[in-house]
Amino acid sequence: MEVACRQLTPLIRSGNRVVITHGNGPQVGNLLIQQEESAPGVPQQPLDICVGMTQGQIGTMLQQVLHKMLQGEGIQREVVTLVSHFVVTEDDPDFDQSSKPIGPFLNVTEKERYEERGHAVMEVSPGGERPYRRSVPSPMPLRLLERRSLRALVNEGTIVIAGGGGGIPVVLEPDGSYRRVEAVIDKDLAGEKLAESVDADIYIVLTNVEAVALDFGTDRQRPIKSATVSQVKDYFDAGQFARGSMAPKVLGCIQFVEFGGERAVITGLEWAEEALAGRAGTQILPG
Repeated sequence: MEVACRQLTPLIRSGNRVVITHGNGPQVGNLLIQQEESAPGVPQQPLDICVGMTQGQIGTMLQQVLHKMLQGEGIQREVVTLVSHFVVTEDDPDFDQSSKPIGPFLNVTEKERYEERGHAVMEVSPGGERPYRRSVPSPMPLRLLERRSLRALVNEGTIVIAGGGGGIPVVLEPDGSYRRVEAVIDKDLAGEKLAESVDADIYIVLTNVEAVALDFGTDRQRPIKSATVSQVKDYFDAGQFARGSMAPKVLGCIQFVEFGGERAVITGLEWAEEALAGRAGTQILPG
């Protein structure tokens, strides 16, 4: 947490208006384990509520650490966590596929127990001792419900932590209300909707590599330093980016630039400042 905030501080010191989002994989995984281990004595929480719980959990840690660092540098900026909901469509094809694995790896006995409780389970590691995981739908986010509040906070100079873990999915009802659904939204696609909501100039995806690579894992691997969105779409369509790993990051960047963003960047946390200046990472440009 401190390492991440330390790398983000220079971006804020330079006067940028910043919206931060984050994943929640380990935290929501731990929460699901706690629920399974405590059943049936403790009532089970729906998946979307678990996402909301981890938004608050991680958000408050980020908020406190980042505020302390900024205060130490004499930077007077408020940091706020915004519990976020994203609209999805009920006919999204992933509601039938449940393609997103979550939670712990399971053996055959645990798999059967999960299925008895009504959970979908998929095989993700064939041949292993614990080859199964629970699987859930992962629909495409359409828009942020709290976009007006987000814009108002950003326009006041507030640093906002939003969309954590992909946000909480909801569907629009005929009467104009919203109904919660059990699903998980990809955090990189949700982050792109945050960027759209504030008309951001730049969308930065921070991961664990300095740049995106073509032919990853082969002797022909080479980094993409700069490319137009049309070039990146060709790479994407050719299957260059792994599903569930780099693919959603690249897709989010494509969507942002096509929306009208100045550029999108994928890089590692330690290169964030250099990447913002255009000197590191993978720079995805219009064209």
